[in-house]
Amino acid sequence: MLKKFMGGGNKKPSKSDSADAIAGTGNNVVVNHASRGALPAPAPNSAGIPSAPPPPSGVMEVLPAFRDVPVGERQNLFLRKLQVCCFVLNFSDTLKNVREKEIKRQTLMELVEFIQSGCGKLSENCQEEMIRMISVNIFRCLPPASYENTGQEATDPEEEEPSMDPAWPHLQLVYELLLRYVVSSDTDTKVAKRYIDHSFVLKLLDLFDTEDPREREYLKTILHRIYGKFMVHRPFIRKAINNIFYRFIYETERHSGIGELLEILGSIINGFALPMKEEHKLFLVRALLPLHKPKSLAMYQQQLSYCITQFVEKDFKLADTVIRGLLKYWPVTNCQKEVLFLGELEEVLEATQPAEFQRCMVPLFRQISRCLNSSHFQVAERALFLWNNEHIVSLIAQNRAVILPILFHALEKNISSHWNQAVHGLTMNVRKMFLEMDAELFEQCQRQHAEKEANAKDVEEQRELNWKRIADAAAQNGVDDMVTD
Repeated sequence: MLKKFMGGGNKKPSKSDSADAIAGTGNNVVVNHASRGALPAPAPNSAGIPSAPPPPSGVMEVLPAFRDVPVGERQNLFLRKLQVCCFVLNFSDTLKNVREKEIKRQTLMELVEFIQSGCGKLSENCQEEMIRMISVNIFRCLPPASYENTGQEATDPEEEEPSMDPAWPHLQLVYELLLRYVVSSDTDTKVAKRYIDHSFVLKLLDLFDTEDPREREYLKTILHRIYGKFMVHRPFIRKAINNIFYRFIYETERHSGIGELLEILGSIINGFALPMKEEHKLFLVRALLPLHKPKSLAMYQQQLSYCITQFVEKDFKLADTVIRGLLKYWPVTNCQKEVLFLGELEEVLEATQPAEFQRCMVPLFRQISRCLNSSHFQVAERALFLWNNEHIVSLIAQNRAVILPILFHALEKNISSHWNQAVHGLTMNVRKMFLEMDAELFEQCQRQHAEKEANAKDVEEQRELNWKRIADAAAQNGVDDMVTD
């Protein structure tokens, strides 16, 4: 279900990376000959489980390939390769640690290939040390965003260039290793959940704020797989995502990964069982609908609209709640957001049943009436496009006695005075549709409109007359004062 948004999520290292890694494990790599013998077992940790010692502070060790050692020694070799990958290297300087970077990259590639090949079930110690190595590499302080730099004003997030992490050649392989571990059929969730615990999941979620879209893509895929495989973590993950949304909506309005988190939720919502739990309905009202409030809505609107529509398709009774929520957060001065709202509204109305439509149609078409008369032609045009949808036209036709009186003045005003010719033509088409739906109702609305216009003209004339009397009286008082003086 996540394929709608997650097409590029399950990435593999590039072919060039693979070729380099394979070439690097051959004759071109200098092997530490002291390690060619039997690999010593690591010393046990405080819990009595053998644990890989921390990486040495000296020169990074080059280890043999897995195929070059007996099968029984491969788990120990796996632990030693994890030690090599625990070196955290400086990528801000491309000329620094070139040899170490290449050794680490090749070692990471070998670890990925080892997990992917399913050469054998990893021991608990190997799993623990692997998660520790992954944590050392990916859990780090993200660089400050461009808008956070001292003395620089906040800019539109859509206009900002994404920041690409220079360490990505290594980070990609670490993420690939984690992904392969999570999806592997050899991974026992009962054992793995000891290491992929709530703390690990929270740190993963913190990384969604990275500006590097490549990293967010991996995080999205991995978190989605964790949600699918570790059922015990599901409520915790939903709650943690909730909290990220709350902070984004009510505090920062800045977060790079809202779209990716919504893509995950789109798949989660699709799997909700019916009848829907109250917890899920509260999530819709308290988190998803308020996400329409931030200025940066355009960055994640497509994913948000998908989630919202999923709720309505799951439980059609929620249509009234959703439409009223959209009206609550309807933009007043941001025309581009208003166009997005109208697009989302069309998707929601397409899944709305007649009973729910009737509950909210009066406030809904009052807002649409205002959109029809917008001086911004894209808003008016997008509102008129609603009549191109057969299901919406059907709902309007069933309730035309209520809807046409609300819209009639806006339609007549567009025809008489809107500056845009396209809007004028579309309004004529909508007016014709109403006339063909119910000519008698149309003529009745036309008479009422003419009466209102006449009354409004009389009121305006009376108003001008009253002001003239006041002006004359004021002028006469001025003359009387001069005579008295």
